[in-house]
Amino acid sequence: QVQLVESGGGLVQAGGSLRLSCAASGSIFSIDDMAWYRQGPGIQRELVAAVTSGGSRNYGDSVKGRFTISRGNANTVYLQMNSLKPEDTGVYYCKAIVQVYSNRGPYSSQWWGQGTQVTVSS
Repeated sequence: QVQLVESGGGLVQAGGSLRLSCAASGSIFSIDDMAWYRQGPGIQRELVAAVTSGGSRNYGDSVKGRFTISRGNANTVYLQMNSLKPEDTGVYYCKAIVQVYSNRGPYSSQWWGQGTQVTVSS
């Protein structure tokens, strides 16, 4: 019913930048919160950054001042990552809280993308 597709991952040297994109499509009435999570090797999935439909943002402590989350048009969310460090390496996942169309009216549900790999070399 809803698909999230991430892009923009890759290999970058420490100190470099990457910009991740996530586009949502499908039976979307509206999107509430959108967020980026990451999962490093041997580490639990953790929140990187989140943004509400009203524009409020919050960040994980390890990325504050380096990463910026933003909402775009057409159900997209971006993550600008600057001053990347090797410990930022991991699979980055997009998550959205979506009001999904149904014949009984919209209902809220959570969706995840398939992830995009970010590797930061030292």
